[in-house]
Amino acid sequence: MDKEERKTINQGQEDEMEIYGYNLCRWKLAVVSLGVVCTGGFLLLLLYWMPEWRVKATCIRAAVRDCEVVLLRTTDEFRMWFCAKIRFLSLETRPFLSPKSMANKVSNGHTVHLTENLAEENRHEMSKYSQTQPQQIRYFTHHSVKYFWNDTLHNFDFLKGLDEGVSCTSIYEKHSAGLTKGMHAYRKLLYGVNEITVKVPSVCKLLIKEVLNPFYIFQLFSVILWSTDEYYYYALAIVIMSIVSIVSSLYSIRKQYIMLHDMVAAHSTVRVSVCRVNEEIEEIFSTDLVPGDVMVIPLNGTVMPCDAVLINGTCIVNESMLTGESVPVTKTNLPNPSVDIKGMGDEFYSPEIHKRHTLFCGTTVIQTRFYTGELVKAVVVRTGFSTSKGQLVRSILYPKPTDFKLYRDAYLFLLCLVAVAGIGFIYTIINSILNKVEIGVIIIESLDIITITVPPALPAAMTAGIVYAQRRLKKIGIFCISPQRINICGQLNLVCFDKTGTLTEDGLDLWGIQRVENTRFLLPEENVCNEVLVKSQFVACMATCHSLTKIEGVLSGDPLDLKMFEAIGWILEEATEEETALHNRIMPTVVRPAKQLLPSSTPAGNQEMELFELPAIYEIGIVRQFPFSSALQRMSVVARVLGDKKMDAYMKGAPEVIASLCKPETVPVDFEKVLEDYTKQGFRVIALAHRKLESKLTWHKVQNISRDVIENNMDFMGLIVMQNKLKQETPAVLEDLHKANIRTVMVTGDNMLTAVSVARDCGMILPQDKVIIAEALPPKDGKVAKINWHYADTLTPCSNSSAIDSEAIPIKLVHDSLEDLQVTRYHFAMNGKSFSVILEHFQDLAPKLMLHGTVFARMAPDQKTQLIEALQNVDYFVGMCGDGANDCGALKRAHGGISLSELEASVASPFTSKTPSISCVPNLIREGRAALMTSFCVFKFMALYSIIQYFSVTLLYSILSNLGDFQFLFIDLAIILVVVFTMSLNPAWKELVAQRPPSGLISGALLFSVLSQIIICIGFQSLGFFWVKQQPWYEVWHPQSDACNTTRSLYWNSSSHLYNETELDTRNIQNYENTTVFFISSFQYLIVAIAFSKGKPFRQPCYKNYFFVVSVIILYVFILLIMLHPVASIDQVLQIVCVPYQWRITMLMIVLVNALVSIMVENFFLDMVLWKVVFNRDKQGEYRFTTTQPPQESVDRWGKCCLSWALGCRKKVPKAKYMYLAQELLVDPEWPPKPQTTTEAKALVKENGSCQIITIT
Repeated sequence: MDKEERKTINQGQEDEMEIYGYNLCRWKLAVVSLGVVCTGGFLLLLLYWMPEWRVKATCIRAAVRDCEVVLLRTTDEFRMWFCAKIRFLSLETRPFLSPKSMANKVSNGHTVHLTENLAEENRHEMSKYSQTQPQQIRYFTHHSVKYFWNDTLHNFDFLKGLDEGVSCTSIYEKHSAGLTKGMHAYRKLLYGVNEITVKVPSVCKLLIKEVLNPFYIFQLFSVILWSTDEYYYYALAIVIMSIVSIVSSLYSIRKQYIMLHDMVAAHSTVRVSVCRVNEEIEEIFSTDLVPGDVMVIPLNGTVMPCDAVLINGTCIVNESMLTGESVPVTKTNLPNPSVDIKGMGDEFYSPEIHKRHTLFCGTTVIQTRFYTGELVKAVVVRTGFSTSKGQLVRSILYPKPTDFKLYRDAYLFLLCLVAVAGIGFIYTIINSILNKVEIGVIIIESLDIITITVPPALPAAMTAGIVYAQRRLKKIGIFCISPQRINICGQLNLVCFDKTGTLTEDGLDLWGIQRVENTRFLLPEENVCNEVLVKSQFVACMATCHSLTKIEGVLSGDPLDLKMFEAIGWILEEATEEETALHNRIMPTVVRPAKQLLPSSTPAGNQEMELFELPAIYEIGIVRQFPFSSALQRMSVVARVLGDKKMDAYMKGAPEVIASLCKPETVPVDFEKVLEDYTKQGFRVIALAHRKLESKLTWHKVQNISRDVIENNMDFMGLIVMQNKLKQETPAVLEDLHKANIRTVMVTGDNMLTAVSVARDCGMILPQDKVIIAEALPPKDGKVAKINWHYADTLTPCSNSSAIDSEAIPIKLVHDSLEDLQVTRYHFAMNGKSFSVILEHFQDLAPKLMLHGTVFARMAPDQKTQLIEALQNVDYFVGMCGDGANDCGALKRAHGGISLSELEASVASPFTSKTPSISCVPNLIREGRAALMTSFCVFKFMALYSIIQYFSVTLLYSILSNLGDFQFLFIDLAIILVVVFTMSLNPAWKELVAQRPPSGLISGALLFSVLSQIIICIGFQSLGFFWVKQQPWYEVWHPQSDACNTTRSLYWNSSSHLYNETELDTRNIQNYENTTVFFISSFQYLIVAIAFSKGKPFRQPCYKNYFFVVSVIILYVFILLIMLHPVASIDQVLQIVCVPYQWRITMLMIVLVNALVSIMVENFFLDMVLWKVVFNRDKQGEYRFTTTQPPQESVDRWGKCCLSWALGCRKKVPKAKYMYLAQELLVDPEWPPKPQTTTEAKALVKENGSCQIITIT
């Protein structure tokens, strides 16, 4: 096999990786060992940080089939490296880790026989994983998943359960009987223990991992260096800071591990009953379950220890752990195609498609329903980390790194500082050699310059701002589990909102009903709870077609179903377990009207006769339920009125779907118009249908019938109209976001027109904006995929544009149907099916639609995640706000996901709001912007601190001097740490502004800011350093120097006494240059701190940061005091020499001019001139034209001027893809698509995978 081969595992999936094979090389290992010894262990650290280097340095390439080590690289944008060791699973020698019930040993022959059985049974089983020697199977583990060598694929592959490639028929025919003990033991060996283990690492392990962080290693290096240089005080300060940082980090990491461990381990091991092949029931631990086991679901419910598909009975399940929705869900048994009256074909089982029949791991089974003593059984399909809960835990344990420009730029900036340090390092060595300095001193001083340039306190300083922001968020009820994302939230320029429960109220109110009689709509009726309608099929459908159940005597279920059932005032009664066991055909659930609803007055003879024949009370029993499916957008039930011979089928769901399944002659002609009227007003509409079933359909036949047989040829009965009110705060919040140029998008599972209506109501789509509906149809019958474009409604001419100007929708000059040239905005709306077709068949169009797509209706959970990805692909920073239900994937994938649900599902979301209101979104963005600007301030300040100190030391090195230990200590501790930790305290600005902060440090404005301050500080420091030498009193300082012309006072006596004690100043710290540089540089740190501590528009002004103001004032006063009025004891400690008073005044003048120039350049020249003229982000491709009542006749000329300015004057291509697209679309005459046109995708020879797009009018 080719040794240079590269294979791919998990192809096409989110965790796709390239895999390379390596074998250990002894001579390479010996060379590396020698290198480790020679570098004092540094090479070992380097190899620990770089898995790729580690493997390549100690191994040689080998075929993946025969390798000892695999090197893995992710194929996403991060290209991360991992390595794993190949292990061997012995099918003979390894003892079984099983309880007493499985203690029987499996002989070799038996094992081989089982392997053959497995091969026949399921193509995914393990025969193909074994090699020439069936006893040994090669595998490796990565991120809690085992990958076995697969001889058929010639690659490693993870072991699948029954969730892929298994038909529904085979689940009944091959898997419903259970496993033999031998088969179970064999599978246990392969699949391992069924548990989601979150190992809480020991404090020692976490400590080692944390301490080996490159920054802490650098700090350790700095501390050792300072200790050898007898700079103990700051070394001790850095050690204390590092210990505090490490301890707090260890505490939070361990706390998160413990929380996750407790969440997972709460119900990890329970005793379960399983069916064996010989129909015996065996009790085992849940950890011993394997795919293929048939688990008996207990009567009183349980927490599911695995993913299993129901093959017998019904369960009521609480799935809040996975979906965030605490509403109980009814799960029914998987349809058995072999016994269906109308066969479904050999459909493959999929947990996603058949989720209404699948019990997911971690969900709670509240109740079970069974008949005639039959047990409720489920076939185990996935165990351990393969389960839905396991995948959620894996995504939390091994999250994708957050790719943010700030962090990439921070490393680039550090590299620049390292380069500067390198120059200083070389300069120091050359200067010291020329001045014949001792070797030991050269080494210490040259290394010291590195620790000065790259500040070891930088990580702590950068973290401070984020910690403060996290604390402020907590105060306003937003909890954060991923603090690094706070900065990213400052960049959000698009927010997706779920509709129900997020933009609108959670519950729906019944507005009314509109029944159909003789294929005509009757007038809408408000009250359903009356005697006239009590026995109508319409009310019978409302009473039976739902998934409500009684839990501990309280009616619970879907809120929509609850409102509907409460509106008719009926009573629901469920059979007890004893009744169910006694009678064969007892109705599991019975509904009946309250007594007062039944007609009490003397009815017409016809009705009287009917009443006389009926039993004492009118009751309807629900015989079979086909649960609501979001894919089918409907649910149905089979029911029987007590005493009737024939059964009834009732169906409810999305009006379009229900109408398509009804007899055309029963659907009113004006159905579409009536529906459109309701949906345009923002009502949620549900249609009802009914039909009488044939008398030959018995109870037993109904239990096994396919829903397709029932759900057709129905009679259309009418519409239920539900009202979903907007939350009070929604319009105001969206307006704030629009004013801040933050796009808003609606992602909902609701009807398209309802969603568009709500978008208009809440201000997401303005009254004068056009809405273009994209209806995409997949390829069918040899025809290619196509998109039909419809305009939702005609444009209402609007001369006075609204004040809200949304960046989302750039204004476009289009001819509308009136052939008037008008300035208008347009939005695209589409449903989930259309979105999927566009992603698959119109890759070229998708980014354009992302630029203007505002309403995405009927979106499934995975489609929501795909939408977030599609928006991120055009370089939007995407926020997602949802109530937790079905939004988990999207919340995780977004740059900033905010869950409005406090349920366990919110563990997947970086942010959780305590109050279920979208007002948390602007608050989070404001805090994110403040934290981001704080990070920039701190980084700029730390960079200036490094360069100022670096230049001070470099100047003093030129005269073989240096700053004294206590001077370093005063600067590093008293000035820098105090300033850094207080300048981060500025709270966020009170409102969102249209301007956005830069996303990275390598941006024109920030670089200009840093470089200008560096030049200013270096200039004034150099001025002081060289000017002092020109003073008439200057001489090379010695202990007897008396530049101050003072008499021998106590001050000088004590000074001389000090010098006698220390046997003179061997390191030449005390001199006039040192004193001058120390005073000027001390002021410079405070000057740049004030210059960089900007407030508006992202943070509160720095004068409102009282801690910072007080700290800076105290430091200014102290430095001024010791400069203008020297205190002998302080001068002794800081090793400052006496200079004439006139020079002190001169230094003060230098400092004042320095302050004036620095603040003028930073706050006037940079902010007022450069920021607006050169670096204004709003002009980089985000071309938005204001529409403040331009005269109609000048619109054309105005538009042309804007376009020529936009596309002619600025040749620079914007960095973000969406900005570039906006530019392109402004001059595209074919965009937006014209009404009533069709766009077809014609697949070409796939050279570049693009589509030819043909527009047909």
